[in-house]
Amino acid sequence: MTQESLDAAGLNGKAIRPGDANYDEARRVWNGTIDKRPALIVRCQNSDDVVAAVKLARTEGLAVTVRGGGHHVAGSAVNDGGLVIDLSEMRGVTVDAAAKTARAEGGALLVDVDNATLQHGLAVPMGLFSETGIAGLTLAGGYGWQSRLRGLACDNLIAAELVTADGSLLKATASENTDLFWALRGGGQNLGVVTSFEYRAHPMPDQLFFLFVAYPIAEANEVLRKVREYTRTAPREAGIIAVLWTFPAAESYPEEIWNQQFVGIAGPYIGDAAEGERILQPLRELGTPMFDISSPMPFGDIQHLFDEEYPKGRRYYWRSTYLKELSDDALLKVVDLGSRRPSPFTSLDVWIGGDSAVADVGVDETPMAHRDAPFMIGIESNWEGPAHDAANIAWAREVFTALEPHSTGGSYVNFEDSDDPARVAAAYGPNYQRLMQIKQKYDPDNLFGSRRG
Repeated sequence: MTQESLDAAGLNGKAIRPGDANYDEARRVWNGTIDKRPALIVRCQNSDDVVAAVKLARTEGLAVTVRGGGHHVAGSAVNDGGLVIDLSEMRGVTVDAAAKTARAEGGALLVDVDNATLQHGLAVPMGLFSETGIAGLTLAGGYGWQSRLRGLACDNLIAAELVTADGSLLKATASENTDLFWALRGGGQNLGVVTSFEYRAHPMPDQLFFLFVAYPIAEANEVLRKVREYTRTAPREAGIIAVLWTFPAAESYPEEIWNQQFVGIAGPYIGDAAEGERILQPLRELGTPMFDISSPMPFGDIQHLFDEEYPKGRRYYWRSTYLKELSDDALLKVVDLGSRRPSPFTSLDVWIGGDSAVADVGVDETPMAHRDAPFMIGIESNWEGPAHDAANIAWAREVFTALEPHSTGGSYVNFEDSDDPARVAAAYGPNYQRLMQIKQKYDPDNLFGSRRG
């Protein structure tokens, strides 16, 4: 890419090329297994920059990927030999407290949205980690602590502005470019560059009761059976997940439990803290707790609780599957495989679905299928050092294969380390063909050929 080409494109953003001092840092993403080398990275400042970058990519014949937070496990924010449109400096958030809405630029992180909305006693349903980018999260769904009560991030999207493959800046809402708006709510990873998102925001108390209790791995079968029973009648305000994990050797945990495996239940009650403590108390009595830090805390603090366990540069390979039910057989497999994790950083997570706001949305109202699945399994293989790649990837695949007989056939795109067309089609189920038709309409040449990260 010549300087003359860059000058002619009219870019105001910073152009970063191979050989530049900051190139290696600019191409790095959260997942340390990703080592891609784009021909050009453009750090945009506004929508005009994005339009110019898209037009430059078309002129130069370069495939485009979009970097929001750079947090997707597949590393789809970057590419080899193409152009990366980097929105990491577009992180502004504005809140209309009276209308209970929030507008965030495409490079914003969850922490940016939380910091802006919580000042007004509001929160947008998002994910679990403060450094996750809102763009990738929303465009592929967006599970989080509030999902059971308030739906996915994409369900709370009310408008988006994006630059399409022909360089047009469009607005998509329920009444404007409606086909595009439908697709963006869970299937929008490669339809264009979303430069801003507008969301519904919901009241959030100053303090929530947050549950985090851990039991010995030897009690995992009994604990998960009781969790399964609890969730049959649990109120939607109980935003809990169960996890098989290992305590890190960290000051935040007592030394006597360092490196010990456990089965834990974590999550907030989205409502009055005292009521939440009462509702969640049975989950603190499922066995013999080895660790319990359940207590009232601000939602902003909850969003940071597990950030340190997912550092940038660690190696990650994730899969996921929705379960038709957490049968006794499936539960035994989860416990067995969760006990044989090859890395202490790895977790096997049981997300609670069923009767929830996620399932209230009709299967054809957004691209996302499998909304009524009672459970989702997150297979999070996390480790350090390339020498251990094979073992950790093999374990994740073993879990996925073992649970296939119990699966609805679908998975959650944000928890998938693969662009395999069959897996993507299965994730969207009966909505896949409609989604592909919209893709063909807005990006017929497949300029945006990879999922957004």
